[in-house]
Amino acid sequence: MSTASKDNSTAADPYFQSLFADRIGGVNYGKDTEIYKFEKIKRAKRKALTDHPGRELLDFGIGENDAMADKSIRDLMAQEVNQPENRGYADNGVAEFKQAAARFMKRRFDVQVDPDTQINHCIGSKPAYAMLPACFINPGDITLITVPGYPVAATHTRYYGGEVFNLPLLAENNFMPDLDAVPDDIYRRTKILVLNYPNSPTGKTATADFYAKVVALAKEKEFVVVQDAAHIMLTFDGEPLSFLQTPGAMDVGVEVHSMSKGYDMIGWRMGFVCGHPKIVSAFADVKDNSDSGQFIATQKAAAAALDNDSIPDQVNKKYRRRLEKLVTTLNECGFECEVPGGTYFLYAKSPTGTQAGESFAAAEDATRYLIEEFGIVTVPWDNAGAYLRFSVTYVAPTEADEDALMEETKRRLGDAGLAW
Repeated sequence: MSTASKDNSTAADPYFQSLFADRIGGVNYGKDTEIYKFEKIKRAKRKALTDHPGRELLDFGIGENDAMADKSIRDLMAQEVNQPENRGYADNGVAEFKQAAARFMKRRFDVQVDPDTQINHCIGSKPAYAMLPACFINPGDITLITVPGYPVAATHTRYYGGEVFNLPLLAENNFMPDLDAVPDDIYRRTKILVLNYPNSPTGKTATADFYAKVVALAKEKEFVVVQDAAHIMLTFDGEPLSFLQTPGAMDVGVEVHSMSKGYDMIGWRMGFVCGHPKIVSAFADVKDNSDSGQFIATQKAAAAALDNDSIPDQVNKKYRRRLEKLVTTLNECGFECEVPGGTYFLYAKSPTGTQAGESFAAAEDATRYLIEEFGIVTVPWDNAGAYLRFSVTYVAPTEADEDALMEETKRRLGDAGLAW
């Protein structure tokens, strides 16, 4: 630590202000005045409620399932909580969950994996994206990551002194990364390619041909593939496709699965990493030095969920129905959108302004306008074009409630005077 870094602190700072690591801001940690988009959304929502106290917000920004886990799983969890054999540390997981995950991969995707060597649980998929860079990234190494996308692997790549090369998901490329446009000098330093299909937030699904190209490229350029399959059970344009179904995929990477989206198990923090045994082993070693495993009762309940195909099938059916309704409604209000290939998100081109002459420089501006003027909440994305992300995870206990929400949305936006 340099003397100069200590000199940057002020008398009002705690003595350890100069001790914060550079990766989180160093001496300036906590002093950033930038307002992040979710804080802007919160402020716009507060203003809308103040200006229109009798108007309910229609929140299409919620990014988590609206329903509780299936009753059968909650009942089993209640039983397992009281079993004394479940009281201890789980470390790298219990056999019941790994075996259920292997059965799931075989039954749903015809992918054969060894539960002992090719599967390891994670406390939700998020920690997996934090830990996998620790297995490969040294200072100067590169992670390729799609944008917009989930930032955790990129953040931890930088934590380890690595670099991130963004792959924009553009409409003109059908929201697929242009892997041919990556320079050779970038590929020479690339250790990891992170994919996410069905993609959040664009809703695009991958094809067998795309995955075959990725496998061939990984072998040629010698990097590891990490495929984020969090939304895989929310596939609408065909059967769910696992990266590991691709010939040779098991040689180059892993797939990360989550129990949250497809099983209504948001907050249960259960997922698994599966694929090449040496990569899974490396992940398990890092994990073993990071946590002591998810509560065993939770793992057993999740195992039962994985064995019950009716659960994700029903979740899929509900969100597909809601997306179809939302697409119809928004198209009637001037948007141009279609049911996505997967996820419970609808990625729609953002309006550029209003017919009255107001212009929006970015999707963030459109988001604030929709919240403040109409009480319609969305999430803006400006990483690769200006888009709004609508989520169909709003709370609506019945289909009649869904229909009423759509009618109210149409009433508010039908004459909104938006321009594209």
